This record gives sequence, structure tokens and C-alpha cells, in this order.
Amino acid sequence: MSRRIYGPFNRVEGDLEVQVEIDQGIITSAWVNSPLYRGFEQILHGRDPRDALVYTPRICGICSVSQSMAAARALAAAMGLEAPENGRLASNLVLACENLADHLTHFYLFFMPDFAHRSYAGRPWHAAISARFRAQEGKAAGEVLPARAAFMHLTGILAGKWPHTLSIQPGGSSRPVEPREKIRLLQIAGRFRHFLERTLFGGDALEDVAAIDTLQALETWAENHAGSDFGRFLLVARDLNLHRIGRACDHFLSYGAYQEGERHHFAPGIWMAGKRHPLEPGAIREDVTHSWMQARNGPSHPLEGITLPVADKPGAYSWCKAPRLDGHPMETGALARQLIDGHPLIRGLVAESGGNVRNRVVARVLELALLVPVMENWIRTLRPREPFCVHASLPDEAESAGLVEAARGALGHWMRIRNGRILNYQIVAPTTWNFSPRDADGVPGPLEQALRGLAVGNNGHDAIAIQHVVRSFDPCMVCTVH
Repeated sequence: MSRRIYGPFNRVEGDLEVQVEIDQGIITSAWVNSPLYRGFEQILHGRDPRDALVYTPRICGICSVSQSMAAARALAAAMGLEAPENGRLASNLVLACENLADHLTHFYLFFMPDFAHRSYAGRPWHAAISARFRAQEGKAAGEVLPARAAFMHLTGILAGKWPHTLSIQPGGSSRPVEPREKIRLLQIAGRFRHFLERTLFGGDALEDVAAIDTLQALETWAENHAGSDFGRFLLVARDLNLHRIGRACDHFLSYGAYQEGERHHFAPGIWMAGKRHPLEPGAIREDVTHSWMQARNGPSHPLEGITLPVADKPGAYSWCKAPRLDGHPMETGALARQLIDGHPLIRGLVAESGGNVRNRVVARVLELALLVPVMENWIRTLRPREPFCVHASLPDEAESAGLVEAARGALGHWMRIRNGRILNYQIVAPTTWNFSPRDADGVPGPLEQALRGLAVGNNGHDAIAIQHVVRSFDPCMVCTVH
């Protein structure tokens, strides 16, 4: 039995280190370390609550809109505000734009380049995959980056700039849309649709991809669209049995994505023991037993939590806390969203093989097909010259939460206001859930569980599979420790 440390990981946002124990070429235990402490929760203490709209988006440069949305919703709950329909639609569009751009970036620039690795040189697909996806050299990047940049113009119109927009406010969006801009927004969405249909899906309509409902239908689609980028991934996934690696706890969490009046476009909930259950945010606790953080008497709900670093704490190995829902580690992300919302393909895949590398990537790509038509409908529903934002006074005393779905999953901001100032501000990000350390009972977090049983060779040098498992979660480490 031996131990190895892997890290730093390239093409990952932020710092990550993984330590594994190997017995006869198989990982038997894993410890995931978020080695960078940043302290945003301490920075916010004592500030005007509205400062959260400025500070929290700067936690991250690739999912800053998600942080803006969570902060705005926490403030809206404290102020008792309901945004007008235009404000909800505009905010949904900006968030969806960022989330889909993240999905696209993950697939083309973070995940697929690993299959150009020399260890796959003997595979029949290796030469074609390398020519298409090799980092900095593959042809795909030259097509994807301009398409992504053109799509992000939607955020430029609706939010002024990206990242770190200030247009998303507790009462909606501060940036109204003019009639001519509505036409421009539809053009941007239409061009992104055309790119996806032509390049990612090999000429198939988004609606047809979104309608794929079984594993057999997915495999048939892959055979019929082998020249598409999604088809190429499915071919590789089948050859490498990516559905057999990276399975974690099979407990899934979603806060619900994209508010539409009284409901969410993708429903909130949890998935455990093969069934969907209601979400109870009050059951969330953060455990810091193995975190370099000062502990209280047991795990705390975020409203009661503290973030005080203790760099030499015995038994700790990560700056990441260990969030748990009713004592359980939870996986979050696109797979959780679509499973809980009830998409038949994702429910079938998870029933067949649980959460794994292939299924996580399929769920992200599926969201690209699902959301662009919805965005087009949101744009058509916008009503220029009607209100986009409402206002209210900030209370001197309040406790509130803002729960949203970022590209990587469940993001929550919890805030306590006393005497008009922030008394406590706690953030639980998606990668905090997915890359959490062990809790007080010794239960590993989702990635730590997903790495168990992975074959890495007797000396641990055959580590490409570790990269596949880690990247399947699309980690954002700077958000993890905020």
C-alpha cells in the first residue's frame, strides 16, 4: 500500500490537491485538499449589506453572475422584494448565458483535451480527437471561442459587462431593454443555436437533442451523428467505459434554477434512494472537523456558522468546509438538476449507472440543448418600457438566504443583519459540496467517494482517470473557499 499526491491540476479554476492511498493499483481512499484560503466571508463582516452585491461577484471570474444572483436574492428576502416579470426574465437570461458559456467551456477546453493524452495513442479515435481537441492546438477551440464570445454579447446588452456586473439587484435588473435591443438579443441567441446545432450536435435541432429519452436512443443518436462533437464524446465514453468510473454517493441536491413566477424552470429538491424528495434548506449544516477552521459545538447551519481560520488545526487537511444535508454529503450540478427535474434520459442513466463521469458530461451538454430555446422564449416575453426593477428600504435587523443554481450546482448565500450592518455572511458554493472533506463521522465528500475504486496502476503513475473524475465535476476551487 502506498500514498501519492496529485496536483496542481491544470485547466481547473483555482488550486486543488488530491492525496490517494493505493493498494494493488486501486485507489482505496482519497483526501481532497483546497489549499488556498481567501476570506470573503470575513471581508463582508460589518459592512453595509448592499456591499455584498459588489464583493461577492469577485469571488470568481467565471461564475460571478451566480454570486450576484445569490447576493441579490438574499437581500431581496431581507427587504421583502418581489422583482417584476421583466426583472426576473432579464436576470434569468444573464444567469443562463453565464451557465451555458461555462458548460461550453468545460466541454471543449477543460474536459475533452484530456483524451488527446499520449496514453490513448493506441485507440482508434485518438488521432481525430487530438486534431479536434488538443489543448492550444486543436481545431475546435478556434470555432468555440468566437461563438462563446458572440454569445456573451447577450450579457453585455442586459448587464453592461461581464464579469462582476452590477445590473442584478434585489428588485430585478437595473438595465431595461429597448425594443431594438430585444431584436438584437434574439439574433444573438439564434446564432448560438446555429453554432450548437451545426458543431456540437452535427446538424440536429436542439429540440430533437433535448427529446432524447433513453440510453438506447442516446446510443442510436451517437451512431447517426458520429461526426458531431457530442457524438465524438459519446464514442470515447463508450470505448473507455466512462460510465463505470467516478460514481460517488448518489445523493443529489438542487435549489431549483431560473425562477418563473411561483415556480422554477428546473425544479428544486433532493434525490436519495432512487426517489425525489422536497428540499429543506433548514437541514443544511457545515462540518469543520477536518477543515482548517475554528469549530463550535458540532456542525452549524450557515446562518449560525463562522469562518475563522486555524492553520495548524490537528486532523485538518483542507480549507473547504464539509456541508451536509441532514447529515448526508450531496452531489450537485447539471446532473442533479436534470435528475431532480425529471428529464427521462438523465433519470434512466442514473438508474442504470448512478452519478459518473459520462452522465455528468451528458447532463451538461443536454442543458445546452434544453436552455437555448427557453432563453429565446424569455427574450420574446420581455416587455420594453415596462418596469424592470423595484426598490425598498433595507431593514436594520434581518436573517435571509439567497439560493440559486450556478453552472456547477447549488450556491447559497446566508446573511444576518444587525443594526443595519452585516453581522454574519456565509456562502456554500457548489464545489464546497462536491469537494468537501470528511465530516465528524469520517464520511468522505462526493469527490473523495468518486475516486475510490479507480485503477491508477501499481505505482500510481497511470493517473489520467483521476483527471477525468475530477473534471467531470467541473470544479471551481476559488468559489470553494471563497
